[in-house]
Amino acid sequence: MYNDIKLAIIGDAFVGKTCIATRYVNDTFIQNTNCTTGNQFKRKIVQFEDKQIKFQIWDTAGQEKFRSLAYLYYRSAIAVVLVFDVTNRETFNNLHYWIKEVKAKGDENAIIVIVGNKIDSQLREVAYSEAYQYASTQCVQYFETSALTGEGIEKVFTYLAKQCLNISITKDIKSCVHKQTLIIKRGCCW
Repeated sequence: MYNDIKLAIIGDAFVGKTCIATRYVNDTFIQNTNCTTGNQFKRKIVQFEDKQIKFQIWDTAGQEKFRSLAYLYYRSAIAVVLVFDVTNRETFNNLHYWIKEVKAKGDENAIIVIVGNKIDSQLREVAYSEAYQYASTQCVQYFETSALTGEGIEKVFTYLAKQCLNISITKDIKSCVHKQTLIIKRGCCW
């Protein structure tokens, strides 16, 4: 049995969302990717602890003209990865918009992480400490990655798998307790 995890990767255009998804799913890097229009869907089945997890990764378009459609993909996501480009301050500044959108239109229990991508570049405009502090104010985890080299990619998805499994276990326990309460209330005679 799989634990299905719907995961949405969102953020501005050209921050590396598709490259992160491709690096994670295929362990490859595509140098010249076209801008995503609409969405792309990828799957990866992984073994985590004693469970099998099927990630359903929704890679959304970040262009302004597609922003109004992005919520269709993250509204029912168990996990949301907000990506910005550490070499482009504007994409970092726009995180406020994305977080506000996810909190307003997404699942209230969704696990949200912020990922600073392109750390392999020497042209960094956003310091680790600044991004980490911002993530802390939003009560979310912060990770840094390089889709080019693969650095940090596995760490993001391992964290999400662990958090999603914890939520799944908690839901199972609550469901079991609820069922037991109903049985006790009803007694042996229905």
